[in-house]
Amino acid sequence: MQTLKVLKDELIVILVAAGPVLELRAAIPLGIAMGFTPVQSTILSIIGNLIPVPILLKILKPLFDYLGRTKMFGKIAEWIKQRTLKKSEKVEKYRALGLFLLVAIPVPSTGAWTGCLAATLFNIEFKYSFPAITAGVIVAGLIVFILSNQVVAFM
Repeated sequence: MQTLKVLKDELIVILVAAGPVLELRAAIPLGIAMGFTPVQSTILSIIGNLIPVPILLKILKPLFDYLGRTKMFGKIAEWIKQRTLKKSEKVEKYRALGLFLLVAIPVPSTGAWTGCLAATLFNIEFKYSFPAITAGVIVAGLIVFILSNQVVAFM
């Protein structure tokens, strides 16, 4: 039974990291609060954060093209595009490096999901965007790990 609980807890951390908005910025502290070591929590969170990346890079363009043509979701899709374009001006200029920086700095409204959308909007090829986002997720994970580890050490 203990093994099932650990697997369930690991899955929760992975799913939080895989989802939009919170991503690994929330998943790492959550994992630590659930009893994982900071290293375990960071590894689970990085894995979880990377799971949707290749899928998002492949489906976002056709999805946004379709949603943009619908009455119900057209305005929402356009708002998300404009918000992402505003947050990711450096991506347009520096391409893969800008994409890496956008994902690597763990602040609100940046991360793998925003990076995938920016890569899509700026037509950055998968062979460049996937490694840049992956490296950004790893760096963001390390930054959150260091900050979380300091909080745990302080307590």
